[in-house]
Amino acid sequence: MKKVLSKISNAIDQLNESIGRGIAWLTTALVLLICYDVAARYLFNTTSAGMVELEWHLFSFIFLLGAAYALRHDRHVRVDVFYQNFSEKKKAWINLMGCLLFLIPFCLVTIDASWKFTMNAFRIQEGSPDPGGLPARYIVKAAIPVGFSLLLLQALSLTFKSILTLTDPADHA
Repeated sequence: MKKVLSKISNAIDQLNESIGRGIAWLTTALVLLICYDVAARYLFNTTSAGMVELEWHLFSFIFLLGAAYALRHDRHVRVDVFYQNFSEKKKAWINLMGCLLFLIPFCLVTIDASWKFTMNAFRIQEGSPDPGGLPARYIVKAAIPVGFSLLLLQALSLTFKSILTLTDPADHA
């Protein structure tokens, strides 16, 4: 059973590592886009709704699709004042309980709610209500259930790793 949990966890980690590294390039695109937008606004006194929306869409993709990568590398928000000094087993208990009681249920609820929201956006081919806005708003809305699905997978990976740490007979800490 330990081998199965470890294999599944490693596969999830590899998936989110690949996606996270790819999404990281969007930060470069976002910085360049914002620099262009600022230069156009201040040098040529021009901007467009589509440009601003594209900035928000890229930020949304980075945040939503990068959350699982952040969890994988333990870079998410947590109060580390006490946690950093805990033993590996105590950290595993906290991670296990956090995933089972909070993160996994939250991801499931969000996926369910956003799936309906996203399917409706696809059905009506939702676009921007602003003149000059982006035509396919449903694509960025699809990042919500996808991002939370990736986060759910990473939460499962963390859960499996916590179980493996807690059941490791070699560690008596």
